[in-house]
Amino acid sequence: MKRVGLIISHKKSERRRALLPCDIAKSVRHPEQLYFEQGYGEAIGVQDHEYSDLGCHIVSREEALDCDIITDVKLGDADYLDTLAPGKTLFGWAHAVQNIPFTSCALSEGHTVVAWEEIFENGRYIFYRNREVAGEAAIMHAYRYCGKMPYDTKVAILGNGQTAKGALRILHGLGAEVDVYNRRLESLFRKNMYNYDVLVNCIMWDTNRTDRIIYAEDLKKMKKGTLIIDVSCDPELEIETSHPTTIEDPVYEVDGVIHYTVDNTPAMFPITITKILSEGIARYIDLLIEEPAERYPDNLRAAVVIEEGKIRDQRIRSFREARNIFTK
Repeated sequence: MKRVGLIISHKKSERRRALLPCDIAKSVRHPEQLYFEQGYGEAIGVQDHEYSDLGCHIVSREEALDCDIITDVKLGDADYLDTLAPGKTLFGWAHAVQNIPFTSCALSEGHTVVAWEEIFENGRYIFYRNREVAGEAAIMHAYRYCGKMPYDTKVAILGNGQTAKGALRILHGLGAEVDVYNRRLESLFRKNMYNYDVLVNCIMWDTNRTDRIIYAEDLKKMKKGTLIIDVSCDPELEIETSHPTTIEDPVYEVDGVIHYTVDNTPAMFPITITKILSEGIARYIDLLIEEPAERYPDNLRAAVVIEEGKIRDQRIRSFREARNIFTK
């Protein structure tokens, strides 16, 4: 059986965690195979003894990183990849298609990546509520920087998925005038985009596309003080002028257009999100401990985007080849 190391993310302001003691007690058969970095749950009010009382281990960061499986909420932003022994299983939000440095390391070191963003049950993403909170949190946080209440703005939402649903819930609740543009309405949005005070990007962009929905030159035609809330925040993809910011320093301006581009907005509500994550992850931990990747159930198998340093998700290959990045 494999050992699972649960790591505290060093991404700034990231306090979400993967597993809570209540879900371990209810759903995990092998708590003795779980190795939590010391202080793992303190940010959300969970003490080390609550894990150790269940038979889990409390260890140093180095000991947790020595485990067979590394579980990290913000895996794609990990700062320890160059210290890992080859051949680990990496379990967390990876975004391996567009995250070039992370994926290059995983390929070169022979790691297996099980990406949370690819785990679905009965057709629905298991952490769909995290996406809804991403939209909700972004709206609540971003409006602090435009000087207007939502009821004083005309808003365009790009996308109609779970993130857009969360954004729309808050905007409607606070009286904003909102139009929603799905994929079929992209050309209409480009025609109308200059009429809005706030543009909210919730698109799950096709990483094979090389065009954009908002170009740098478009900003010059927008009203001064327009706010772009880029919840998706995909650098080099749908919005040319977007790059990730932090919760502490969330905005910047380009040509008088305010950009809000925090890429982990649900981290502002870590207790709520940790409950969501833990309930879902607890159902899969024993499978990871007991089974090799080739014997995972179909939905978990589909989340194996890299296996022993080989690409399984062909979107990764297409994205890298389009940018002349070597792949194997």
